[in-house]
Amino acid sequence: MIRDSIKAAQLTAMKSGDKERLAAVRLILAKIKDKDIELRTAATQPDDDTLVVDVLQKMVKQRRESIAMYEQGGRPELAAAEAAEVAVIESFLPQQMSEEETKAAIEAIKAELGVSDIKGMGKVIAELKARHGSVIDMGKASGLVKASLA
Repeated sequence: MIRDSIKAAQLTAMKSGDKERLAAVRLILAKIKDKDIELRTAATQPDDDTLVVDVLQKMVKQRRESIAMYEQGGRPELAAAEAAEVAVIESFLPQQMSEEETKAAIEAIKAELGVSDIKGMGKVIAELKARHGSVIDMGKASGLVKASLA
């Protein structure tokens, strides 16, 4: 499980004295714990790896936005710190689908659902997220779906 590998990475970072990696791993574990607390009252609990991947993907997205803001603001040292965190976070994510694989998955779902126009975009995206949500960047995928239906 991904959660176990993150906890193991925390121990490894503590033993090796890698303070930057340890800080990033602790931040990841804190976000996962926040999500666990949030879901305590939920009717259905998602699969643990699905939950962890969702949290990690959101963290990467936030940091990429921060990097862009820091670079626009002329703060390269802060952008570098965020980029280092992104590298640590991404090390726990499953291998993401390439753009070609994503396009192939979109075409297969379009054919299966019989969608040929932009009105069916929501159906295609919902099915894509259900099948490949943990290994696909949905931000990029939605653009690819829109382009394929336009």
